[in-house]
Amino acid sequence: MGSDMRAVVVREYGGPQVLEAARVPVPEPGPGEVLVKIAYAGVNPADWRIRSGQVRRFGTPPFSIGLDLAGIVETTGPGASRFQPGDRVYGVTIPPRGSYAQYAAVPESQLAAAPRRAGLREAAALPVTALTAWQALECAGTVGGGSRVLVHAAAGGVGHLAVQLAKARGAYVIGTAREANHSFVRGLGADEVLDYTATDFAAELGADGSRVDAVIDPISGDYGLRSLQVLRAGGVLVDVRGTGPDRTALRARADALGLGLVELSFTPSGDDLATLATLVDQNLLRVSLARTYPLEHAAEAHATSESGRTRGKIVLSVDTDPDADPLS
Repeated sequence: MGSDMRAVVVREYGGPQVLEAARVPVPEPGPGEVLVKIAYAGVNPADWRIRSGQVRRFGTPPFSIGLDLAGIVETTGPGASRFQPGDRVYGVTIPPRGSYAQYAAVPESQLAAAPRRAGLREAAALPVTALTAWQALECAGTVGGGSRVLVHAAAGGVGHLAVQLAKARGAYVIGTAREANHSFVRGLGADEVLDYTATDFAAELGADGSRVDAVIDPISGDYGLRSLQVLRAGGVLVDVRGTGPDRTALRARADALGLGLVELSFTPSGDDLATLATLVDQNLLRVSLARTYPLEHAAEAHATSESGRTRGKIVLSVDTDPDADPLS
């Protein structure tokens, strides 16, 4: 497009203060890509893990940051045919092409038409967490009518979507959450909610009659080892934080018990996003918005996300009033 745009850039690894508002060139869409004019960008824990240097597989700074986006197709690159200028889309972009920007050039395969029954703000909050929850349940393989599923951090970004998706499959769903969030999690469809600050979920569910078929764990750490105690024979633990050197003991324990362990790395998938959009349009899935910040307040949004006390998803407003969604 031959001009520049507003974007949030990481010039060095560090705390939220390293996020810098900058002017950078508007990208040109390559083969199979479209240029999206971004209305809203979702904030994920993965974003601040990338910013802090905990995750370094996207190269070294400087780079633009952010994964989730929703907006309007501006132009299409060579060979791109799934979308046309003016289409409402949502999906995932990968740093160094971050979503904390006015525009992003995104492969069509990582986008889908935005849900018709949701505004672009809600759509931007969905991609990473909804794909993670959906693919976690797919990997579990046992989630359906008559199965029992335990979802940790059930009021969080991944957790509150996993509760709904498991319930839509007919599962009996148990969530862990602070007492203040119990009514929220029950409202999502959970059959039981355990207060992890007052109850040892492993002791509560460890009896043979209470065990579960699958555990969706966005927390990892000692939660994984404790979760193995509540799985039935043949059960599966899905660690949605993926692989890491700290998983050695977890892998060994799962193998010793003959239990399944999936170290999930979500895949940006336009096909999965299209399925999720259909579930939103059928009122089977809704995203809870914790708070919306202007793009220039990305550092504050990261600090809030890192607190671990948010219910649902945080969103950045890129080119719109944070209190309105005119493109819905």
